[in-house]
Parts: sequence; structure tokens; C-alpha cells
Amino acid sequence: MLRPLALRSLASVGTIAVGVLMASSGLAQEMPGNGVTVQPIKSPPMNSWLWHQVVNLGLEELGYEVAEMREADFPVLHLAVGQGDADYTANNWKPLHDAFYEKAGGEKTMVRAGPITSNAGQGYYVDKATADKYGITNLAQLTDPKIAALFDTDGDGLANLAGCNPGWGCEAVIEHQLDAFGLRDTVEHDQGSYSAIIADTVARYRNGEPILYYTWSPNWVGDILVPGEDTTQLSVPFSAMPNDPDADTEQENGFNPGFAVNDVYILANREFYENNPAAATFFEHVKIPLNDVNAAQLAIYNGADSDSDLLNQARAWVAYHRETFDEWLEAAREAARD
Repeated sequence: MLRPLALRSLASVGTIAVGVLMASSGLAQEMPGNGVTVQPIKSPPMNSWLWHQVVNLGLEELGYEVAEMREADFPVLHLAVGQGDADYTANNWKPLHDAFYEKAGGEKTMVRAGPITSNAGQGYYVDKATADKYGITNLAQLTDPKIAALFDTDGDGLANLAGCNPGWGCEAVIEHQLDAFGLRDTVEHDQGSYSAIIADTVARYRNGEPILYYTWSPNWVGDILVPGEDTTQLSVPFSAMPNDPDADTEQENGFNPGFAVNDVYILANREFYENNPAAATFFEHVKIPLNDVNAAQLAIYNGADSDSDLLNQARAWVAYHRETFDEWLEAAREAARD
């Protein structure tokens, strides 16, 4: 009598074990990142939060544990990803950050996945009223001390260009062009906290004062100082990029903004990328339109800048694009099954 009972017990144990294995297999398929911690890193500007938060939400749905965000300026950020101190950043600009990328090991140590956002622009702008009054269309016109003095904000006779923070990459281009275009004697490059400098620029514009500044898209600045309405983008006299004498920044219509159009990539540590096909595939699939990034940054400018605000922006974006987001996740899971 005892023997059949024992057999039945063993059979039950076997059934349970098979069920556990099947459940574990299903979990592995749905959560291929289970047990793996991902270390993200970003640059200080708040404008990259949407990219990173959306990526982090996707990684979490794939089962990865996402560590607390680290922050560093672009040169250190690239080195961190290249050396494996961070697994990814979602704010690598090509070609603007090419020098940082190469110095950190390039394709030997990293993978550029994406792009996550395309057609990011940069350039120099002045207020439209001053541009129209004095016929200013080209940055080289500021070699004229009288034109430059129109944008003098500190009384030294030089035009004050609201510029780019050291370590961002754009500052190297501006510094190179000030020399290339013969502007050193008439223009000074104001650097420091871009958010503070550009906030002062906006305030001066609202007070009816002339302004001269550098900015990029995606960024909230273009929503406050609207090109063609509030401001005029200046052309430059010729293409001039540091460490690239063959660079051509002229557009098809003949306008030359002085900067190449950039694509923004997710930059991943190569070892992490190759060892985590689910994360790698997700990185390759994520696409966030330029206008969506602009809208998120405008919300930040208008005060929605707390940690919960930034996370809610990403959650709202994912909810709105849920069907597409799920397709990215399924592609990632499928890659992990192969």
C-alpha cells in the first residue's frame, strides 16, 4: 500500500519541478535581464533626461536592475563607458563627440547604437530686430567693432556671445571658429553655466536688448526664442571645424550654420553590449523624435524639473507610444532567445 503512495508522491514532485522549470524558462524569456545590473551615466544638462529615463524604463521591463544615474562631463563620461565604469549613456552626439569617442577607445571599447534621435542642429543666433535693422546675416560681420558693440553687455566694447560650457564639445568648435573667422578682437565667448547664461540672454531679449548666443536642438531655447520670429540664425563665412580641415558644414541651400547636423546615439560599453543581446537590441530600436525631446525640455524650463517630474515625463511618453515600445521590447526578448 505504501509503494503506490510513494510513487504518486514522486510523480507529484516531478510535476511540480517541471512546472517550476517551465515558469523559470518563461521568466527568463520575458525578463532576459534578470540578475544583471546596468549602470547608466549622463552629462549634467537636464535636457538629456528623457532619453535616459525612457531607456531605463525599457531596461527595467526587460528585467534589468538599473543603478542610480551617474553624472559627468562628456570627456569623463566617454572614458567611463569605454572603461566599463558605466554601461551606457544616451547622449553621444555624432560627429560633435567624435574626439571624445576616439580618445575613450572608439569601436574597440564601445558601440554606438541607434541613433535614438536624428537631425540635431546647432548654431549662432541674434535677435531679429537687431539683425533686420543692421542687415546682420553672417557671424563674420561681427569683425566690425561697431556691429560687435551692439551686443556688448559688460561695457568693454566686445560682443558677448552666450556660449557653450567647457567639456561639452561645442565650446571647442566655438573657440576654433573665433580664431578662424578673425573674431578674437571683437567677440568674447561667455562660458560657465549655460542655463544661467542663456536665462540672462532671454531676460535681456524680453527687455528689448540685443542678444547674441549659441544654442542647439533639441533644447527649450528654440521654443522661447523662436527662429524666424524672435531671432535670426547667422551663417558663417566658411566651414571650420577643429581637427577636421575637410569638414563641410554648408547645407544644400547654401546656408552654413558652422556646425554639422548631428545624430544622437546610445553609447554602450562593448563588453556589456555583446554580453546582453536584449539590452543591445533595445538600444538599437529606441527612437525618440526631436520634437518630443524639445517638448520635454520646455516642460523642464517651465518648472517640471523634479525627479518625479522627469520620471513622469518618460512614463507619459512610453504610455503614449506603448504599442511601439512593446515592439521594441519583444525584439529585445527575441534577441535573447536566439
